[in-house]
Amino acid sequence: MKGSLDERLKTELKRLIVEECDITIDIAEIGDDDPLFGGDSRLGLDSIDALQISIAVQNKYNLLITDSKKMRKVMRSMNTFADFIQPE
Repeated sequence: MKGSLDERLKTELKRLIVEECDITIDIAEIGDDDPLFGGDSRLGLDSIDALQISIAVQNKYNLLITDSKKMRKVMRSMNTFADFIQPE
């Protein structure tokens, strides 16, 4: 199943982001298409947060993101992030 269609995976990723970045927000408030970074993001994540998230993803899912441009594309929204983790 494609990651963006897997509610369990998206919930797991939302928890990972909130815990790794020490954010005080209810995961239910994170929309699947909301931007994760940038001025329009409700989360207020920055490049240090992206690094923490990428390390957590590497540890949990054994997936490595080394290119910052790819990281920005992958982590654009919860749906794009979930599709990266689980493409099919």
